[in-house]
Formats: sequence, structure tokens, C-alpha cells
Amino acid sequence: MSESIASPFAAPSNTNHQQVNIDLGDRSYPIEITVRGLENLCQHAALPSAASAFIVSNNVVWPLYGAALVAALQQRYAKVYSVQLPDGEEHKNWQTLNLIFDALLRHGCDRKTVLFALGGGVIGDMTGFAAACYMRGVPFVQVPTTLLAQVDSSVGGKTGINHPLGKNMIGAFYQPRLVVCDLATLDTLPERELSAGLAEVIKYGPIADMEFMAWQEASMDDLRARDRTALAHAVRRSCEIKAWVVGQDERESGLRAILNFGHTFGHAIEAGMGYGVWLHGEAVGAGMVMAAELSLRMGLVDEKFVLRLRNLIQRAGLPVKAPVLDPSDNAGRYLELMRVDKKAESGEIRFVLIDGPGKAVLRSAPDALVREVIDACW
Repeated sequence: MSESIASPFAAPSNTNHQQVNIDLGDRSYPIEITVRGLENLCQHAALPSAASAFIVSNNVVWPLYGAALVAALQQRYAKVYSVQLPDGEEHKNWQTLNLIFDALLRHGCDRKTVLFALGGGVIGDMTGFAAACYMRGVPFVQVPTTLLAQVDSSVGGKTGINHPLGKNMIGAFYQPRLVVCDLATLDTLPERELSAGLAEVIKYGPIADMEFMAWQEASMDDLRARDRTALAHAVRRSCEIKAWVVGQDERESGLRAILNFGHTFGHAIEAGMGYGVWLHGEAVGAGMVMAAELSLRMGLVDEKFVLRLRNLIQRAGLPVKAPVLDPSDNAGRYLELMRVDKKAESGEIRFVLIDGPGKAVLRSAPDALVREVIDACW
């Protein structure tokens, strides 16, 4: 079975205040892309009403933006509580999740308390999962402060934590009420984190919109220089594509899986190296090169396309060679880890491949061919 999509997306915009809507019936919500949106958060009509707000952040982001968010929320909520978690993918687990529940219970938060995720993808995923579980569901709002979270993880309602045997294997689909992408927060993003976010921007071109990929090629220097106009367009276009896909397939029964281009290999890299050694976007960057190479060897794309994608990933400051996970049987270790991937069925690994530029397909591949790709990509 394969799935593909066309490119029904709006023309580029140069404004710095834009909105993209996720259309999910009574669970629909807006994504605001703006500057200084964090300070003006309480002006949004989509913001849930309640007596109390609860901010989840980490010990890196909180000193930068915690006070500003507290000040903004105090205009709307009588009580504003917070918890700061340790930073890093290695802390995306049950133990850290329980710190959120401990704080919610300690402050006597009820089922109308609104949770706010202030941080990157790890914070967003854990806050959303906590919101889905606490008192069987409380409202939450995403305030992503990394490029990766703004273009991908904060949108679409995937929440969860990692397990030592697999990434994001424990979680729930639970949609936020609002996503506010404040481009000003990207000014403090470390260079390595910016590049990691660009991996999730890059993926949207090969799977859905080659004009967007061409724009990235022309704009990569501006993106890495944090040009606001370029970043605004990258975030909007990425959210438009993801919004369209999620609107068709919220719970990943088919089409939504294409958003995981490069992720099957990438998740194996993260788990095999140890969470946090490679950033998620770095693993996805190398994973996209591997998935493109597999697409080539299955006769779906030509070598010119693979080289073009590889060059774009490299220009974004991302690795294009995969790490060795096991010197004695590297390919075997990759295959072992990829069989735990959520897209696997009955032990058969299914990959998101490029079925011609701008169109993705979900397909299995012979182990022998996958071994060839792994051996060729390190």
C-alpha cells in the first residue's frame, strides 16, 4: 500500500504575522506565526479560560522566557504555576514525566487548568502527554521555542515519551488548543539546534512540494543567518503542509506516515547512539540521505535527486553520513532497532521513500537491500 499527496499550498508570504489552521472539526485550532507572540499570548481568542495556568519548561529555556510568559499569563489567569525539567532528549522518560504530575498535584490543579509547553520538542511532547493523562485530559497550549518544534513537533497532536528500546513508543494523540510560534525566540537558539530544526523543514520538499525545496536551496544562507522573513516563510510553509496532512489522517493510519521521511533510520540512530548524543534533527538529516539512497536503489528516484538532497542537508549544517552503531554487525543493529519502529508491521520494516520528487510512498524493502544502503552511507 502506498500513499502520496499533491501540493495544494498557498503562495509564499513575506509577512511576519501569519496564521495556519489545523482543520479537525471541533478539535480545530490555529497556529500563530509572529514576532513577540509570547508577550501577547493572552490576546488570542483560542486561549482556554480557566482559573489557573501551569507552565512546563526546562532549565535552559525558563531563564530566557519564563518571566515573560508568566507576566503574559497573569493578565488572564488568577494563578500561574510552573515546573522546570532537565533539558535534553535523554530526559524524555517516565521519571521526568512524573515531575509534571507531582507539581500539578502539589498545586492542586484541577481538570480546567491549562498547561503551557514552553520549550522545544521534548517539552512539547511531554507536556502534551501529561495533559492527555492528567485527570483524563486537560487543555494545553504549545509555545515552541525551537525551529524543530515550530515546524513539526508542536503541530498535529503527537505526544509521548521515549523507551530505552524505541523512540516515542509510549504516548497519545492529543491536540493542543493553540500553537504560538514566536520567531523572536529563535534568536537565542544555538547554531546546532537551528540546523537540527532545518532537517524538519527540508523533509517537506521531497515528500510534498519541490518548489519549497527549490526555495530552501535559494534561501539556505538566509535561514542559517536567521533572517526573519525567511524563517517566517519556512515555518508557515512547513505548518501548511503538515496541517493538510494531519487534516487528512490525524492518527497516522496511512498518509500521515509520510511525515516520517528519514525518521525510521533516524530513530535507530538516536536509540543506538543513546538519546541526546545526536540531536533528533541530526539523526533525521542522515536518515533522509539513507532513505533517499534506498529510494534510488528501488528505482524510484535518480542519482541526481539524491545528490541534490544530500547537498541541501549538508548546507544546513547537518550530518550526511550515518554513525556506526555496532562494529561487528552495523547493518544488523540498525535492522534490529528499526523493527521496533511504529510503522513496522509484524516485524516488517516500512520506510517512507520518495516515489519521484515531491511525492512520498510507504513501502517495505528487502533486508539485503537495506543492508547495502546502511553499508554505503557511513
